[in-house]
Amino acid sequence: MEKPLLVTDFLDRARDHYGDDEAVVATTGERYTYDELGDRADHVSAALQDRGIEKGDRVAVLDPNTHYHLEAAYGITQIGAVHTPLNYRLTPDDYEYILNDAGVDAIIADREYAEKVEPVRDDVPTETFVATDADAVEGDWDDFDEVIDGLDPEYDRPEMSEDETITINYTSGTTGDPKGVCRTHRTETLHAYLVTVHQGIRDDDVYLWTLPMFHVNGWGHIYAVTGMGAKHVCTRGVDAEAVFEAVTGEDVSYMCGAPTVLNMLSEYHDEHDPETTGANDVRIATAGSAPPEATIRTVEDEFGWYLKHVYGATETGPLITTSDARRRFDDDSGDRFAVKKRQGLGYLGTELRVVDEDGNDVARDDESIGEIVVRGNQVMKEYWHKPEATEEAFNDRIEGYYHTGDLATVDENGMISIQDRKKDIIISGGENVSSIELEDALFEHDAVADAAVIPAPSEEWGETPKAFVVPANGDPDDPGVAADDLVGFTRDNLASYKAVRRVEFVEELPTTATGKVQKYELREKEWDDEDRMVGQG
Repeated sequence: MEKPLLVTDFLDRARDHYGDDEAVVATTGERYTYDELGDRADHVSAALQDRGIEKGDRVAVLDPNTHYHLEAAYGITQIGAVHTPLNYRLTPDDYEYILNDAGVDAIIADREYAEKVEPVRDDVPTETFVATDADAVEGDWDDFDEVIDGLDPEYDRPEMSEDETITINYTSGTTGDPKGVCRTHRTETLHAYLVTVHQGIRDDDVYLWTLPMFHVNGWGHIYAVTGMGAKHVCTRGVDAEAVFEAVTGEDVSYMCGAPTVLNMLSEYHDEHDPETTGANDVRIATAGSAPPEATIRTVEDEFGWYLKHVYGATETGPLITTSDARRRFDDDSGDRFAVKKRQGLGYLGTELRVVDEDGNDVARDDESIGEIVVRGNQVMKEYWHKPEATEEAFNDRIEGYYHTGDLATVDENGMISIQDRKKDIIISGGENVSSIELEDALFEHDAVADAAVIPAPSEEWGETPKAFVVPANGDPDDPGVAADDLVGFTRDNLASYKAVRRVEFVEELPTTATGKVQKYELREKEWDDEDRMVGQG
């Protein structure tokens, strides 16, 4: 038989089997069971329908990782409306663009971020404005708690199809305007299933929300953690001290963190030596570019946590690979770091290929470079109202696969290792140089806290590697190391043609809310006086 795959099933299951069990630890101190979480979500559903929101309407959520976001997400989807989470680090102009692009009918915003929407509310189609603690927000906003407290929780749940769009996730906008990624009940559900399997989520897990809930629905953990009946521990942002306190105080067993978060935790640990585990063993997932080996070593050997490296894109669910291939390494061997730095093997049911410019698979020699393309049940349906961009994304080098824009090699076991973004590969004197490989080398230097390498203009070579370095002492004016020393360090550890040629010390690197370095900002600054970039990076 066939049963529709609907995202509403996750909370339904938790209420049915874990109704009396603790579901959420709120940032405000309250604790809610799954029955209570479900009741609050029902009130959100009823309130939205009372305000005229119907199936298919877009409802935006602008909120950090609080219980309000969880309640809103399920309250929206239970009536078949389209959950449209927003990056809370954007500007009013960004919100004006997205709210118009998606045609958002209602917005539920955190008190801290509603003020960013207020300046553009007359320029967007949105008619319903709800805020947490509305008294603290300028403008005419309904208060979230007052709205749901004064209403009967009965609502009409419409018939829904698994192929209908239920979420629009906007890309991080690292290259131009963000695009709305349309995800269906089916793609969200199957992605959550895959996350549950590959991340080993159980009903006794305690999940700490260090990953933004807006980021592809918190990598699907909004659904996976709920559906398994595990516990959500909410946060309003990532603070290293608070993370360690939550890990020990709430007996956290699982969390996610970008490499920048791992660096933050490592630095705090070096300075304060906090307790790193409570009653539960801790595992942590990191995504995207590989963390430096030194960071992985700190997390596993000093924190005592187990690190999983995963990879994907907003358009792909996001997760499509994992480094957690236990037959490929020994937990007690230093060789495991080489495996864990790889993006790894494809998830179950996921067809992952690395192809050259003609669409042919590259050799499994861990040297030949191609673009990662993927197809699987977790991959997006389309870009919102952008058919040409959708067509290109699925048919550039090879028909029917989503093209990630990431360049990688493949080893004999089929484990991929990203070498660079297409736009970040450096073509110096005709040689391809991986900015990621250079960054990894720089991270090994004790004086380097963070680094980003981009192509810089060169009269001799066309373009040459330049590193923007955040010094470990935090002082770009007196970084504790000479630029020439870092150039020499990369030359000593890599082939000479790959070495960094220029170094600029900076206080911080530009990043998205999910910790991705916005290299395009650095590239635009560096190439401002040039007609074009040699490698179009």
